[in-house]
Amino acid sequence: MDYGFLSVIPPVVAIILALRTKQVYIALLFGIWFSWLIIKGWNPLDGTIAMIESLVNVFKSEGNTRTIMFSALVGALLIFIQYSKGVQGFVNIINRRLVKFEEKKSGFARVMVQVLAMFTGILLFVETSISSLTVGTLYRPIFDKLRIPREKLAYIADSSSAPSSILIPFNAWGAFIMGLLLTQGIDKPFSVMMASIKYNFYPLLAILIVFIVILSKKDFGPMKKAEKRTLETGELMNPNATPMVSDEVTSFPPKEGIKAKAYNMIVPLLVMVFMMPINLIYTGWNAVKESSSFLNHASQAIGEGSGSSSVLYAVIASILVAIGMYMIQGILNPKEAITLTLKGISELMPLALLMLLAFAIGDACKELETGVYVANVTKSWLSVELLPAVVFLISSFIAFSTGTSWGTFAIMLAISIPMATIHGADVTIVVAATLGGGIFGDHSSPISDTSIISSMASASDHIDHVKTQMPYAIIGGIITTILYLIIGFFG
Repeated sequence: MDYGFLSVIPPVVAIILALRTKQVYIALLFGIWFSWLIIKGWNPLDGTIAMIESLVNVFKSEGNTRTIMFSALVGALLIFIQYSKGVQGFVNIINRRLVKFEEKKSGFARVMVQVLAMFTGILLFVETSISSLTVGTLYRPIFDKLRIPREKLAYIADSSSAPSSILIPFNAWGAFIMGLLLTQGIDKPFSVMMASIKYNFYPLLAILIVFIVILSKKDFGPMKKAEKRTLETGELMNPNATPMVSDEVTSFPPKEGIKAKAYNMIVPLLVMVFMMPINLIYTGWNAVKESSSFLNHASQAIGEGSGSSSVLYAVIASILVAIGMYMIQGILNPKEAITLTLKGISELMPLALLMLLAFAIGDACKELETGVYVANVTKSWLSVELLPAVVFLISSFIAFSTGTSWGTFAIMLAISIPMATIHGADVTIVVAATLGGGIFGDHSSPISDTSIISSMASASDHIDHVKTQMPYAIIGGIITTILYLIIGFFG
């Protein structure tokens, strides 16, 4: 059945509700209900029952189920790492090195501590909130000591969290995106996701801009004023600033009476990262029919492997390694391991719920053929050359207005992928533009979770954080738009 213009109404309603209420869960749920209301001929009872069944049917997809399980288990891994003082041990090593640098040359220490804060944020790509929270909380005393403004710390924490999580997708972000790609009929979501990374310009630029600003010591705009203020007066914030600190945004308390060791964080994370390609080879091995050598067989198997299975197996392996390490050190006993696992799962249940709703609205839009309708309507006036840039800007606007990149991914991928297919555009570039737009909008938005957590963890004034970060984000967004136009017209 051709639903025509009606197919566009549910995602538009979801976007408007998210803008008005700032509650992405309510917006997505209402969007799903409205979709099935249309499909069931405006019968409210049939539409409501169909909506409930659509949420149940999300779990009919093995990939969706694995993705949701993975996102919950990541919470357990993060709790274990915090409980073992692994993150604290890593930062302690950095602190000791910086003290030596500071004694010799204070200017060099200021640069080094900012670079290390950025790399710490990138290293904690497993989850954005943990990344920005850890960087802000643990580096704040060192930044204060070296007279680096709180706004700069919040900027580094914010700019190294979501961008790294989307570029190193061996985490809940990657699993979520693969699930959305599967919903839109992409047979090899892992291959498409990985291929899109080289076209995902905004997160690459966001990290590059931070790195250049730190090394060059050339700030501009409000950040330049903040740097001058702190260096000249020692004031870490503006005189009228209100530090955004919340007791709710705290890391899980570590076990008392144990020594902080960096490898308690590094080893489990490395296990998860290295197990990803191994699991891809394992799950795709039998799908390869012909190969010239073992290495050739393995490289083909990676492309054929199951992304959702691989991330799930990888996080389970990482958790088991962490539990084994901590039990040997006397940090954990079996009862604590179970308690912490359940605690970690409960902490990321909101994330799992968001995944459930996102998959459900993707299925509903596919049933309504929303993307097909939008593509056909725009085919006459929207050229294939402009498509990546337009998709990037629309995704940016939605993410900026709603403060959520994940909600943006859920709505926009259901539209942009069919558009790419019908317009004859490269799907990987359009996927990258959708994801990059979500990150840009989220990075710039004052109501974004990562921006708020970065302000809280850094004890910075939130509005000052947004003001000082905005010029850098806008530069990245402008360059990204230009790059998509260049690719569209010349690439």
